[in-house]
Amino acid sequence: MALQLLPAQPDPVVVDIVIPVYNEETDLEPSVRQLHAYLRDDFPFRARITIADNASTDGTPAIADRLAVELDDVEALHLPEKGRGRALRAAWLASDAPIVAYMDVDLSTDLDALLPLVAPLLTGHSQIAIGSRLAPGARVVRGPKREFISRSYNLILRSILRTRFRDAQCGFKAIRADAARRLLPSVRDDAWFFDTELLVLAERAGMRIHEVPVDWVDDPGSSVDIASTAAADLRGVVRLLRDRLAGSSRTTRQVASFAAIGVVSTVAYIALYSLLRTTTSPVLANLVALALTAVANTAANRRLTFDVRGRDGFMTDQVAGLVAFAIALAITTGAVGLLQVLAPTAGLPIEVAVVVAASAVATGVRFILLRSWIDRPYTAEARPQAGPEGATR
Repeated sequence: MALQLLPAQPDPVVVDIVIPVYNEETDLEPSVRQLHAYLRDDFPFRARITIADNASTDGTPAIADRLAVELDDVEALHLPEKGRGRALRAAWLASDAPIVAYMDVDLSTDLDALLPLVAPLLTGHSQIAIGSRLAPGARVVRGPKREFISRSYNLILRSILRTRFRDAQCGFKAIRADAARRLLPSVRDDAWFFDTELLVLAERAGMRIHEVPVDWVDDPGSSVDIASTAAADLRGVVRLLRDRLAGSSRTTRQVASFAAIGVVSTVAYIALYSLLRTTTSPVLANLVALALTAVANTAANRRLTFDVRGRDGFMTDQVAGLVAFAIALAITTGAVGLLQVLAPTAGLPIEVAVVVAASAVATGVRFILLRSWIDRPYTAEARPQAGPEGATR
C-alpha cells in the first residue's frame, strides 16, 4: 500500500504588521511591496501585512484589495470611520498572531529595526516594544520644528504623567496579543493619541516596555496636521491626568493641601505686589513678590502636601520649586506685558485682577510640576481592568 504524503503545513503567522491608511493611494503600493519583499527575504519569521483602511475616499481601498489578491500574507481591512487608533484596535483584536505591530505607511523607520522590535516580545522579556527616535543610538533626520515639538511633547509626558518611555509617537510599535487584548478595551482615544494612552496604561499596569533606537527619516510630504494633532494630544494628556487625580484619595488630599497653601500664598503675593507696585514697575513688583512667595510656598508644600521631612533633598526640592517658579513667572509676566500693550491706561484694580487670574493658571502648572518632582514615594496606579473585545476582519 503506497504511503500518501500530506501537504506541508505552512508556518503559523508570528507577527501581524498593521499599516493604518487614510487616502494614501500614492504611497500605499510601493511601501507594501517594499515591506513584503523585506519580510520574505530578510525576516526570519512568517509575518502578515494587514492594510487597515479607515474610511479613505480616494483609490486606497481598491489598491489595498488588489495587493491582498496579488501578494501572499497581505490582507485588507476596511473600516467605515476615520481614526488611526480605531484602525489599529480593530486589526489587532481581529488578529490570530501572537505578536501584533504597526508601522506608518511612509516607512520612515529603517526596516532593519523590526527584528530587534519583536525579539523581546517573542522571548517574553517585554509586553510592548516601541521604536524610539530619542533613545541613545537613534539616528534621525527631520527638521528643527518637528524635533522641537517631539521633544517638548515627550518632556510633558515625563513631567506630568511620569512616564518612563522616551518616544510616544514613533510610528513603529509591537505588542503581545494577550497584552493588547487586556489593554485595548481601556484605551478611549481612536485617533493619534491612541499610542500615548496605550503606553501610559501599560506602564500603570506594570507591563514592561522595551525601547529600540531606530534610524528614522522624516517624510516631508506627510499629510498630518501638526497643530491639530498636538492640540488633541495635549487634551488627551489632560484627560489622563484628570483620570489619575480622580482615582487617588492621596491625590485628593494633596490637591486640598496645595489649594489651601495656594490661597495663603496668593494673599501674601497680592499684598506684596500691591505694596511694591507703589514704588516699582509692574514687572519688577511681580518678580519680587512671586519669588518670595514661591520659596515659602515650596517649603510649605514640601512639608504639608507631599510629606517630605528633614533636610535631605531640601535644596534639590527648592531648585525644583524655582524652576516651577520660573514657569509661573513667564505666565504672569506675559499677562502683565500683554495688558500693558492692550490697555496701557488700565488702573491698578484691573492690573491686579489680570495678575491674579494669570497667577491662578500658574498655580495649577506649579502643582503638576511640584508633584512630579518632589512627591515621594511614587504610588503605583491601579491596573486597568480589561477583557477581550471582539473585532471582525
